[in-house]
Amino acid sequence: MEDETPRTADTTADNPRGDRVLDAGALRALAHPLRVKIYDILSQYGPQTASSLAERLGESSGSTSYHLRALAKHDLIQEVDGRGSGRERWWERPQGGVSFANAEAVKTPSGKAATQIVMGEFFKLRQEQLMRFIDRGLAEEEDDWQEGSMISTATARLTPEQSAELSRKIMALIDDAVDNYRNQTGENVRPVTIRADLFPLPELED
Repeated sequence: MEDETPRTADTTADNPRGDRVLDAGALRALAHPLRVKIYDILSQYGPQTASSLAERLGESSGSTSYHLRALAKHDLIQEVDGRGSGRERWWERPQGGVSFANAEAVKTPSGKAATQIVMGEFFKLRQEQLMRFIDRGLAEEEDDWQEGSMISTATARLTPEQSAELSRKIMALIDDAVDNYRNQTGENVRPVTIRADLFPLPELED
């Protein structure tokens, strides 16, 4: 695997929020089920050590430490400044949006395979979290969290331009919440996953 330096995307019409678009090297580095899980935990729950990740994932700390170094090699994660020691290093995911959709990467078989693995594992984890909430959270969460949660789907008939405009409006709301509450702490504050899916349905066959 080549050691490529990931590129940070500029703000463009195709990438108005300036998300980092993962290059082929970063996608290949992330294309491992355990690494996707590690990356996701750091994204949702904040800084962790190899030991805390090992405990969460049922792995050895040697294994999680190896995968952390592989992710750090491509700047997917970084050490937390001023925290930990030589024996206990803390890791975090850099702030900012990340896009797995790299048009150039999917033009090669390896890039396409890596993209499919990363996106497949990522959304598999999100779906598992959703189903756990449906199975247990709906009944076990306190009333205020039940009232503050939402599971919703809808269908509309749109043009590509209308779909893009709706996507921008939804992401603006999400970005605003993330920017305002990213580092909030205090009583009754918990990580909340925010999911938005918007894509064209296949045409029905006659």
